[in-house]
Amino acid sequence: MSGPGPGGRAVVVTGLGVLGAVAADPEDLTGALRSGRCALTAPVPPADADRPGVSWPAGTAELAADDVPDRALDALPGLPESLHGLARRTALRAPVPVRAGVVAALQAWLRAGLDRTAPPPERIGIVVAGNNLTERVTEDGRARAERNPAYLPARYALQHQDTDHVATLSRVLGVRGEGGTVGGASASGNLALVHGARMLAAGAADVCLVVGAMTRLSRLQTRGFLTLGAMAPAAGAPPSPPAPFDTGHRGFHPGEAAACMVLETAASARGRGAPVLAGFAGGAVVLDGNHLADPSAAGEVRAMRGALAQAGVGPADIGWVSAHGTGSPLGDRTEAEALRQVFGAGPWINATKALSGHCLSAAGVVEAVAAVLQLRGGFVHPGPGLREPVDAGLRFVRDEPRRAFAGFVLSNGFGFGGINTAVVLAHPDA
Repeated sequence: MSGPGPGGRAVVVTGLGVLGAVAADPEDLTGALRSGRCALTAPVPPADADRPGVSWPAGTAELAADDVPDRALDALPGLPESLHGLARRTALRAPVPVRAGVVAALQAWLRAGLDRTAPPPERIGIVVAGNNLTERVTEDGRARAERNPAYLPARYALQHQDTDHVATLSRVLGVRGEGGTVGGASASGNLALVHGARMLAAGAADVCLVVGAMTRLSRLQTRGFLTLGAMAPAAGAPPSPPAPFDTGHRGFHPGEAAACMVLETAASARGRGAPVLAGFAGGAVVLDGNHLADPSAAGEVRAMRGALAQAGVGPADIGWVSAHGTGSPLGDRTEAEALRQVFGAGPWINATKALSGHCLSAAGVVEAVAAVLQLRGGFVHPGPGLREPVDAGLRFVRDEPRRAFAGFVLSNGFGFGGINTAVVLAHPDA
């Protein structure tokens, strides 16, 4: 079991950023969360839909990429002209997920006031959440090269590696400290948050940008998820998608978003005069000893209890749980069982994937950003489409938001291969 580590330096959140189908920035995301605005759109058949055996997802939440980075950068208030120009030049020819990550990171950078006052570049780190982030780049590059090898982009050897995210962010922001990618399938976001918090607690940095990298699925990845039964197929899909934890669930709906959370030591934030948005109270990562896609309630329970122990709080201190909630029948039932073991019928439970779709590697960071916004706003977002919960004894939020002035929220993230994670975030006044 791992987490930030007891006795380390206190870790706080000083900046947030998000760009995706669900919202263009944190303020827009707050509105989406309050209203229950869902980013999922109707299924779009692929070009070869008439071929036997071809299937496609039952609705996705896709980012309109034409405005990234130009219009998205122009929408950033207070972005210094020099930084705007550097970001545009650096990201202009980058793949769309990298461009989206740059915008989300700049949003968080500005909100944390790092453009005005910051530690030395050597004391700032970057952790990018995700693995196999560039399969779409590889698929598209292969198609171009097969037509004519000269069509392969000159930077393909750089852009087909996950580290292109880290390198581009480092270049734009001038970061010179520790950096890397952390992959754990759909648990990557939480895994990256825990890694970043441990980096700070160990004294390796004073500030760490944790970036959830947007995933643009390749056709092969999409078919793989459909074949596995993890993704909801278009065939037989209801008019509107059931929410996670509804008995009508049929698998996850893919969503596209990048997100960033600036973690910082409390001492650094005080020294800079940076407002504290939340506390990173604790986190845990545990394995099931399982290489397949079937989840384990026991592993999920260990992760949640480990995160609570790291945070020094008990189940009764948690105001609500931001569940992993993918919409997978087995996954939802297993998580519901684990939640009941840890919390009984106590806190409210919601799942941001009901609004954003499943953002895969970025999901944990997207949902942590959403959790901080709800903590500060005193509400818990609804879950449109939740009609018949898989466990009627749990307090799932349905069509209407709930008022919640909670001190702590626990956010789950579970990945294929038995990777279980949970993090606890705290209101600044908790």
